[in-house]
Amino acid sequence: MPVPVIGLTTYREDAAWGVWHQRADLLPTQYAAAVTATGGVPVLLPPVDVVGAAEAVADRIDGLVLSGGADVDPARYGAPAHPRTSAWRPDRDAWELALLDAAEARGLPVLGVCRGMQVMAVHAGGALDQHTPDRVGHDGHGPGGDAFGSIDVTTVPGTRVAGLVGGRLAVRCHHHQSVRSHPGYLPAAVADDGTLEAMELEQPDSPGARFCVGVQWHPETAADVGLLAGLVRAAAAYSAR
Repeated sequence: MPVPVIGLTTYREDAAWGVWHQRADLLPTQYAAAVTATGGVPVLLPPVDVVGAAEAVADRIDGLVLSGGADVDPARYGAPAHPRTSAWRPDRDAWELALLDAAEARGLPVLGVCRGMQVMAVHAGGALDQHTPDRVGHDGHGPGGDAFGSIDVTTVPGTRVAGLVGGRLAVRCHHHQSVRSHPGYLPAAVADDGTLEAMELEQPDSPGARFCVGVQWHPETAADVGLLAGLVRAAAAYSAR
């Protein structure tokens, strides 16, 4: 089986390291480390505004991870901005939506992490709850600062997600928005407060079915990287085909 190349979308932010303080394309090392640990080769994909760039990238990778990050621009799903929705990145929104177009056209395996799941829902014509604490009455999904929340989720029996991570697990999360509607995707896991925590592409149950999964939690931060292992296996099979 070939070693699959996994593209990871990145932040574009002001950053500091050594003597430098400037704009940088970056991603927490845990993403690349998790891909490497599960048998893939990580490649970073910073936002690009070039005609045909997403198609060129999709032709050269075997799997795609849409990483966590800032809020999605609510204009992308036809909603006014909530007072707590801020700092969206138009360049990143456009890039990741174009990558999803290219991935769909090729049947490329995709895993969306946190913001990545939300981008997938918006790409499909869905919408987001812009401030989940308004609905659930607590901040457990995103305690603020650089801390992760810990919540229990229950997976839907028979889904790909359930097969990869089991029936119930505690996950690490950091999000104040969540998916409200997700055309074409099946619910795959929910939190105890009813928040959708995972979804997967609705498709025939067959060995060759496309891997296309979004989760609100951060599997790259946990010792159990079953979801990333599943993506890498699907990407290796895609590469072999």
